Amino acid sequence: MKIHEYQAKEILRQYGVVTPRGIACFSVDEAVSAAQNLGGKVWVVKAQIYAGGRGKGGGVKVARSLEEVRQLAGDMLGMRLVTHQTGSDGQTVRRLFIEEGVNIAREYYVGMVVDRGNQRVCLMASAEGGMDIEQVAAQTPEKIHKVYIDPIAGLTDLEALTVAEKIGLPDISRSEAAALLKNLYQAFDDKDASLVEINPLALTTDHHVLALDAKMNFDDNALFRHPEIVALRDLDEEDPAEIEAARHDLSYIPLDGNIGCLVNGAGLAMATMDIIKLYGGNPANFLDVGGGATAEKVTAAFKLMLKNPKLTAILVNIFGGIMKCDVIAEGVVQAAREVQLTVPLVVRLEGTNVQIGKRILADSGLAVISADNMADAAQKAVNAAAAHG
Repeated sequence: MKIHEYQAKEILRQYGVVTPRGIACFSVDEAVSAAQNLGGKVWVVKAQIYAGGRGKGGGVKVARSLEEVRQLAGDMLGMRLVTHQTGSDGQTVRRLFIEEGVNIAREYYVGMVVDRGNQRVCLMASAEGGMDIEQVAAQTPEKIHKVYIDPIAGLTDLEALTVAEKIGLPDISRSEAAALLKNLYQAFDDKDASLVEINPLALTTDHHVLALDAKMNFDDNALFRHPEIVALRDLDEEDPAEIEAARHDLSYIPLDGNIGCLVNGAGLAMATMDIIKLYGGNPANFLDVGGGATAEKVTAAFKLMLKNPKLTAILVNIFGGIMKCDVIAEGVVQAAREVQLTVPLVVRLEGTNVQIGKRILADSGLAVISADNMADAAQKAVNAAAAHG
């Protein structure tokens, strides 16, 4: 789960991470009022969307008068902001964040992410902060310093101070930076985050360190512990199909292809997409119905896939362990009839009650293309999609 910058900063401030003062806004008048309340002569007008790269896309602008705040807010609200993380369609800006201006001497990068290989949180920091951090990571990875944090000891004073030194923070600011890093890790750990990113971390002209930007993502599997985080969710920023999938307890991710995939189990779903690609096709989605799918759940899955106008075939690939093949077969028949399926349907069943499941499909009167194994299923789905398209 993602949240907006202003929400992330509110969380981080609760842990002692210093940020500029700012106010979230939903209208031009609110933006002007926010600037007046903040005071000063310089403000930063920031578009709030669930994507990075806003600065390059025109979503972060400096205003030096209230009239300029009004103009920039009017330009941003409602715009389709396109960044390298949004895709070509971009995202509609519905919220703004007005912040006080800061006198910046230098910018740095700090991030924390779960490193599954090391089974620890990895702290990353670099002197090359700002909008081109992805280029730094790709071309000069040696400039990014890493610490794998012991989950028992946490981020130690020595580790935090060493990182501050390695990225070139001046002596006078290192203890403050080290405290910020330790507080950042505490927030990451307490809130079950999967990512925290401060880009840029700013050194001000009076030698203080503060988070100019903030990005936080959270482990969906831990959200039951954090209703306060769930309450921050902005459904306008999420794919409507993924929201609908969550209502039916389906794991669904839309892709760019034309062959819909309905599978039980994430590993099998990944393998199914891979084998479709192997035989020259393109999967239209990742869709895991899980081990306890009902006919209603399968019907909801079909409806989700059929919302994709590019869809030219559906491949159902089921291994019946916990999930019985006859239950899936009944669900497939019910779903195909309810949605009046018009694209080719390829079904491969294996496992518990497989013969009963195949008989249900054969007796349904539906034009189901039966497959014996994954390779056979993938080839038939690719061929059917090409013929239908």
